[in-house]
Amino acid sequence: MRFVAVSALAGLVAAGGAVGAAGPWEGGRRVAERDRAAAAGADRAAERPEAGRAARAPRRAPVLVGAGERGAARAGAPDGLAEALGPLLKDAALGDRHSAAVYDAATGERLYGSDEGTAYTPASTVKLATAAAALSALGPDHRVDTTVVADGDGGIVLVGGGDPTLTARDGAGAGPQRPASLRELARSTARALKARGKDRVAVGYDASRYAGPAVHPIGPNENIAPVSALMVDEGRLDDSDRGPAERSTDPVADAAGKFAGLLRDEGVGVEGDVAARRAGDRAERLAAVSSPTVAALVERTLTNSDNDIAEALARQTALASGQEASFEGAAGAVTGRLDGLGLSGAKVADGSGLDRADQVSADLLARLLVRAADPRRPELRPVLTGLPVAGFTGTLRGRYGDEAAGRGLVRAKTGTLTGVNTLAGTVVDAEGRVVTFAFMASGTGDADAAQRALDRLAAKVADCGCRS
Repeated sequence: MRFVAVSALAGLVAAGGAVGAAGPWEGGRRVAERDRAAAAGADRAAERPEAGRAARAPRRAPVLVGAGERGAARAGAPDGLAEALGPLLKDAALGDRHSAAVYDAATGERLYGSDEGTAYTPASTVKLATAAAALSALGPDHRVDTTVVADGDGGIVLVGGGDPTLTARDGAGAGPQRPASLRELARSTARALKARGKDRVAVGYDASRYAGPAVHPIGPNENIAPVSALMVDEGRLDDSDRGPAERSTDPVADAAGKFAGLLRDEGVGVEGDVAARRAGDRAERLAAVSSPTVAALVERTLTNSDNDIAEALARQTALASGQEASFEGAAGAVTGRLDGLGLSGAKVADGSGLDRADQVSADLLARLLVRAADPRRPELRPVLTGLPVAGFTGTLRGRYGDEAAGRGLVRAKTGTLTGVNTLAGTVVDAEGRVVTFAFMASGTGDADAAQRALDRLAAKVADCGCRS
């Protein structure tokens, strides 16, 4: 029996090695995705409408569907995508405004469009734009440092570089993609101080790398912490690492306080209060820890729809582009990088998609994914490798229970706000061809029904093998 997995591999090769070249692979294995998929039952919904809602549990079903079964399902298949997708787009669950775009990933040919050029609120699918911009500006191997420097008065300053994944927790994991550890930073700092004969020190903190308001325009929210250049564990006040959670209102001060406590654990006394202090340009670096690569951060952002990392990537893009690391500066930098990729026309207001002022067309999202599949742009490959896999990982883990044709073949970024549902990604069709797609719906009244309608659209593309 020829399995769908074989067809999928052939399709990816035909797309110019779209998912097999650069990006966070180790020894030919996507270690991060394997580990995420193995954590059965532990995932939470990584994004919800603003009011929040529980994730649906995934239904158990066969992992692989034989090619013969797919062919049987396609008996009497339509001659074109218009005939295949047109009736599904009429589903009332998609609301009063919706659009669609489908492209051949290898050739860049548009295979189908329906109101594809009209800009809609993308919700979290705007993270695709943020990811592509960050990879373009910084490169996939760039890392963000958190440092400790000696100031001129004999004290030290903890300097935030903008890594929201910096962790104060034990057991941060191993390997090159593990999060930076605040405990390790404190330990290295203590060693450097003791080597200088110091066992007591004044501690300050500097989060000045970012500018402008820290609170997202939607206001305090369980979906995102204040955006700060210094924070630990995304400002979460529980032990979660994804999805909604209660957040710190002052993640900068909290991170600095935890660092001071860890420094004491290493035998270094802290004099006075831990307070804000600007590190001088000539301050001497004592210790540093580095974030995972931008490629790994992009993967985590897209797989889990992580708002905090998305906003950090947008600000890092601003810094790399010579712009202010604020919401406004980041939006301008992301837009500029999209223009440089030939993807003009987006209105970007934030990096996460929580802002309804974001306006992007289905056509732009589908073409962005074509760019990421281009073998001449290997730096963009993590945009593809980070996409959730239907029925298995991230925000698609609990979906596609009823759409066997798409399970394991659809890889897509989800988008959900109240009244807005979107889906954009890649799929291997029944002919073994890799295509990119974007489906957008506004004015939806039932989020679950809208998601099922979007999943049917992507599954139809997978099962169709239709020519335009």
